[in-house]
Amino acid sequence: MTLAVYPGTFDPFTLGHLDIAERALRLFDRLVITVAVHSDKATLLSPEVRIDLIQQATAHLDNVTVTSFEGLIAEHARDLGACALVRGLRTPRDFDYESQMAHMNRRMVPELDTVFFHTSAAHALTSSSLVRDILRWNGDIRPFVPPMIAEALMHK
Repeated sequence: MTLAVYPGTFDPFTLGHLDIAERALRLFDRLVITVAVHSDKATLLSPEVRIDLIQQATAHLDNVTVTSFEGLIAEHARDLGACALVRGLRTPRDFDYESQMAHMNRRMVPELDTVFFHTSAAHALTSSSLVRDILRWNGDIRPFVPPMIAEALMHK
């Protein structure tokens, strides 16, 4: 069975993230969504809450596991037996950054590929930081995140 790791901060997990997870499962037998934990990065939601919400948002998908990890994602993916990292691209700027990361990950773990998914047009302008900004100003985030995540964030 082919295993891919989809890493990200996911603060919060958006409909764009969900779309990429769903599409990745067309190519890979199993997908591990890995919540990146950065001790120096302030986040809206704790890693435990992000994991719980992503599990709820992906409950309809078979063969998805949600975990967290702090460290080098390439080494984590290797330790899990993954053949690939899954990354989403919204803009050319994303490609520049992600391409550099893919090269470095492959240098560290040569058997690990990075598969890029171009974001669907419906989600091309959505980012977690924009969702946080909308939330900060009491805007409606429901068009951008799964329902259970919108509900959790609006009650926060």
